[in-house]
Amino acid sequence: MKGKLILFPVLIGAEEIASSLPAQNIEWLASCRTFIVEELRTARRFLKKAGYPYAIDDTTFHVLNEHTTHEEIGNYLDAIEKGENIGLLSEAGLPCVADPGAMITRVAQRRGIEIVPLVGPSSLMLALMASGFNGQNFAFNGYLPVDKSKRAAAIRHLEERLHREHQTQLFIEAPYRNNQMLEALSAVLQPTTMVCVACDLTLPTQYIRSLTATKWQKERTKVDLHKRNTVFLIGE
Repeated sequence: MKGKLILFPVLIGAEEIASSLPAQNIEWLASCRTFIVEELRTARRFLKKAGYPYAIDDTTFHVLNEHTTHEEIGNYLDAIEKGENIGLLSEAGLPCVADPGAMITRVAQRRGIEIVPLVGPSSLMLALMASGFNGQNFAFNGYLPVDKSKRAAAIRHLEERLHREHQTQLFIEAPYRNNQMLEALSAVLQPTTMVCVACDLTLPTQYIRSLTATKWQKERTKVDLHKRNTVFLIGE
């Protein structure tokens, strides 16, 4: 009998496990002696915090990040064929959503392996929930270009999609460029287009605000997003 590939959400900010993850998730951890992880150090730290019952040094870890090739992951799921469960851990939030873990779930699907996705926090969904924007038609666009002119063109393109399709647009930025992104949004977008800034989600410093692009031109100087994990949304 084959094992399963278990998709484990992890914390996105809050330090208390119980505030973000169901108790059943922690029980599932005990069924895995092998994990596929994006970064070894943070994976080990999460398992210790979650009360993983086995010695970390006796646990098998396979690294899967943006640099991993398809050839390298060829044997990552072999233990499942022997009846063992394998856990997939993201760096933050949900595995496989804006996350390289999608590569291994694709392999698992092709091999007929059962996949068990567990409940957990998603910064994208939390931001969308609190934005006041359309939650029935939305798109996540990853990172926008760093080059100023290309970024401005991308922002205008997303705004066009917003108004043409009534589709909320979500995207993220490297934390050290967040302030520049908000400045660009307030300058490039039409004055009445709405922008939501959602940062430090699930933390005591959480900040979520939806304003027009015009109002952000003044308000953006009152909030410092530098090195704070942030989701940006434009909506109606």
